[in-house]
Amino acid sequence: MIDSGLSPEMLVFVVAAACFLLIVALLGGVAAVASDPRRRVRKRMDGMGLTRGGEAVAGGGYRRASGAGGESQARQKRIQEKLRELENSKQARNRRRNRVRLMLLQAGVKADPRTYHLLTILLGLVVLGGMILMGMNPLIAIAGGIGVGLGLPRMVLKFIARRRQNKFTSEFPNAIDVLVRGVQSGLPVSECLAIVSREVPEPVGGEFRMLLEGQKVGMALNDIMQRGLERMPTPEYKFFAIVLQIQQQTGGNLAETLANLSTVIRDRKQMRNKVKALASEAKASAWIIGSLPFAVAILVSIMSPTYLVPLFETRAGHYILVGCFVWMGTGVAIMAKMINFRM
Repeated sequence: MIDSGLSPEMLVFVVAAACFLLIVALLGGVAAVASDPRRRVRKRMDGMGLTRGGEAVAGGGYRRASGAGGESQARQKRIQEKLRELENSKQARNRRRNRVRLMLLQAGVKADPRTYHLLTILLGLVVLGGMILMGMNPLIAIAGGIGVGLGLPRMVLKFIARRRQNKFTSEFPNAIDVLVRGVQSGLPVSECLAIVSREVPEPVGGEFRMLLEGQKVGMALNDIMQRGLERMPTPEYKFFAIVLQIQQQTGGNLAETLANLSTVIRDRKQMRNKVKALASEAKASAWIIGSLPFAVAILVSIMSPTYLVPLFETRAGHYILVGCFVWMGTGVAIMAKMINFRM
C-alpha cells in the first residue's frame, strides 16, 4: 500500500475542497447558460408572439406570427430595435466603467472606489487578526480574511441597491400618473418633470431631478436615459426610457402612452406580489433550514459548554468548520436561487 504522506484530516479537507470546486463549476456553467442575453430576448419574443422574419422584415427583424397590420409590425420592430440598442449600450458602458463605481452608483452610496477598496482591505485585516487571535490556522485565517473582505462589502452594496430599486419600482407608477395628469392639463413636459422631482420621494424624485438637469444642460435624451439606466437598471425604468425615445421619434399622444405604461407597471407589481406570496412558504422553510445548525450549536453550547470546544481548538476541528461553512454556503446559495423569481 502506497503512503500518500497526507494525514486523514488533510485528505478529508482536499476531497471536500475538490467536491466544492466541482459543484461551483457546474453551477457557474448553468448560470452562464441561463443568463445568456440572447436566450432571454428569444424567450421574451416567444412570449410576445413574435417570430424571426429575416425575409419579411428588412434587417432580419421580428414580425407577428399572426400577421398583424403593417403599423403594428413597424411599432414592434422599433421597440425591439430600442431594446437591442439599450442592451448593447449597457454592455458597452459596463465594460468601460469601473465595476465597483457602478455598484456604488446603483446603491446610491456617495463614495469613490478608492474609499471602498480601503474599507475592504481594513475589513479583511480585522477578520484575519481576529481569526489568528482565536488560534486558527494561518492559512484558514488568510482565506477567511480574503473571503470576508471581498465578499461582505459586495453583498452589502447589492442588498442596498436591491432595496433602493424595489422602493423605486413601488413609487414609479405614482410618478408616471403625475406626469400624465400634468400633460393632460396642458403643462409643459419639463414642468411636469420638475413637479415629480419635488413631490415624489426618493429615489424616484432624485432620478427625475437628474433627468431634468440633463435636459437643462443640453444632453441628448438617449444619453440621459442611458445614464439613468446605469443608476437604476430596472425593467420598469427601461420601459419608460423606450417609451420616451420612441415618442420623441414618432410623436403621438404622450399622456395616453404614459397612462398605458403606468397600467403595465402596476400589473407587473401585482403579479410580483402574487409570486412573492406564493413563494413565502418556501422562503420561510429556507430560513428555518439555514438557521437550524446555528441554533443547535448554541443550544448544545448552553447545555454542554465543553462539547464543541475541540472544533475551535484543534486542527481537525478547524478543517471541519471550514467544510461546514463551505457546504452551508453552497446549500444557502442553491436555496436562494430556487426561491427567488425574477420578473
